[in-house]
Amino acid sequence: MLKGVPAILSPELLKILMEMGHGDEIVFADGNFPAASVAQRLVRCDGHGVPELLRAVLQFFPLDTFVEKPAALMQVVPGDNTRPGIWDEYRSIIQQYDERRDTLEQVERFAFYERAKQAYAVVATGERALYANIILTKGVVVE
Repeated sequence: MLKGVPAILSPELLKILMEMGHGDEIVFADGNFPAASVAQRLVRCDGHGVPELLRAVLQFFPLDTFVEKPAALMQVVPGDNTRPGIWDEYRSIIQQYDERRDTLEQVERFAFYERAKQAYAVVATGERALYANIILTKGVVVE
């Protein structure tokens, strides 16, 4: 155990975050996402939601300032009337750690899966909200 590190961040997840370099991406996947079949490295965070993980991770994880939108959401499938309210929560959380107004892009479902296959890691969560998948691009740590 360490002081000041949120208990939700497992040793495995901390190791992954430390290993990642500038430009590497990490996926925080909802409970419906095919995490095990797309992940190069899979971190299990069952029982936790994506928002609580984002709050903990973004304390230590800088978002990439060299890209226009360092966070990507899975776009709602055409014809699906779902309105993902969780996206507003993500936007609010990210704005606490990144001063840019618009950091979120929407990526078509199958393009999102392909991007997730290239990600450094996928974090499988127990998030129940629909379209709650998000990809973060790591930036440079400056002190």
